[in-house]
Amino acid sequence: MKKIDYKWIALSCTTLGALFSVLSGTTLVVALPVIMKDLNTSMSVITWTIMGYMLVMTILVPSIGRMGDMYGRKKLYVSGFAIFTFASLLCGLSQSGIQLIIFRLIQAIGGALILANGTAIVADTFSKKELGKALGLNISVISVAIIIGPILGGFLMNFGWRSIFYINIPIGIIVTLWSAFQLKEMNKITKKQTFDLKGTLSFTAGVLFLLTALSLGGFIGWLNPYILLLFVFSIALMALFVYIETNSIEPMLDLRLFKTRVIAFAYISNLLNGLARGAVTFLLIFYFQGVKGLDPLTAGLLLSPFAIAMMLVSPFSGGLSDRFGTRILSSVGLLITAVGLGGLMMITENTSIIEIILWMFIMGFGSGMFFSPNTSSIMGSVPPSKRGIAAGVNTMMSNAGALLSIALSMAIISSSISPDAMQALFLGTQIGANGIAINEFVAGLRMAFTISFVFSLTAALMSYLRGPKQLWKEDENSLLNQKAT
Repeated sequence: MKKIDYKWIALSCTTLGALFSVLSGTTLVVALPVIMKDLNTSMSVITWTIMGYMLVMTILVPSIGRMGDMYGRKKLYVSGFAIFTFASLLCGLSQSGIQLIIFRLIQAIGGALILANGTAIVADTFSKKELGKALGLNISVISVAIIIGPILGGFLMNFGWRSIFYINIPIGIIVTLWSAFQLKEMNKITKKQTFDLKGTLSFTAGVLFLLTALSLGGFIGWLNPYILLLFVFSIALMALFVYIETNSIEPMLDLRLFKTRVIAFAYISNLLNGLARGAVTFLLIFYFQGVKGLDPLTAGLLLSPFAIAMMLVSPFSGGLSDRFGTRILSSVGLLITAVGLGGLMMITENTSIIEIILWMFIMGFGSGMFFSPNTSSIMGSVPPSKRGIAAGVNTMMSNAGALLSIALSMAIISSSISPDAMQALFLGTQIGANGIAINEFVAGLRMAFTISFVFSLTAALMSYLRGPKQLWKEDENSLLNQKAT
């Protein structure tokens, strides 16, 4: 029997990691209204079960990526599965909304360990000529998780919302053992490295204050003294972080990465894409269950066109980027995403399901064209010793955009209708006289999609401005010693 090439074994571990972490989130979305009823909690608390998870992931992935560069990716990756699995058990045992948030934050630590190292493991294992294809396959599996998740979540609701977390336990144990026994440490670890604790702490605190302020500002007011104070602390800590990193021999985040035009603009376009599409699934769950009155399983099925298109396109776009470069594919993908968002801008209470499916499919097609080439351009432009931090920052940008997208969208919709009407809409109870609250909600929804449309167009421009592909060399300092172009 022919021996399987290790790179495919490594890819199986990273794709299982992507499937596991994404599946957990997508199964949860459709259950939020039921969880809110069962735990007798508010809509703001239940929203933070999603946003809190994303916030922790966003904050931790860069420093975890750096730790992977220093100490090895395998140990951190396997530890992430173990933590995620244990936290899933705790989530299933939650007796209040606050408990669920706390356990989801622990789950996010495991998720950060998985995602920050998964992409770097793929980049360590595959050559530059196959990197786009490998990442495309990884993203295809993520698309499968996006498809299956809402459907599985709707099915598991027949057994209670806690089963959504309990199902992670046997899967998590299997994947943890598979990764522990099959993965090898491919990254060459240099001896006598020191961890930049000062830089890590200042960065983590600065990003935490910034994202918290941006997430809460739309709800409690941008001129609220607490929000202003958070911004002041954030600016001070980020200034301190830059000072520490520029004077550190072994910084947590090598700021020279951002002097490279291809990487800098790829990061910016990823952030803006997260802002454009991060809240779409979340908002459509509100629309399908609250406005259309559909059950969780049907709502989950209706979210699948986005992921199906993304699954079909990602492997091809990744392979094409290996042959023709990343700039045009990424930029066109973002423009196609904007077309889909432009269609959703016209949504009304009476919009047909078929039309919504069409716009979601177009969005998924564009996203599939964007993700693989954009990630490949970043991972193919850094030396091996920087892949962990490069992947971590890329994940941070995507998650930060999605987190802010949800916060901004919720702030827009909350300003359209009263909190009581919003909560009643989410729970599917009768609200408003003659559908007035529903009409106001849909107006807020259209505004949110309009802003997302603008972000997607801006992301396409930033993607194109990255310039042509730079030559990739194998030696350690090839990229970082080049002048920014």
